[in-house]
Amino acid sequence: MVERTLNWLMYSRRLCRDYETLTVTSEAMILFSMITRMSRRLARPRADGRH
Repeated sequence: MVERTLNWLMYSRRLCRDYETLTVTSEAMILFSMITRMSRRLARPRADGRH
């Protein structure tokens, strides 16, 4: 499960390379990427037709 989560994070272009110099900035980028990932997942329509 951890490897799958890290793979999802690598879809974020900014996290593919470690450009950030501060740890706090890197943590914020990870949080932002996970929020984006989860919001897209929640917003997509369900297969059974319910919203």
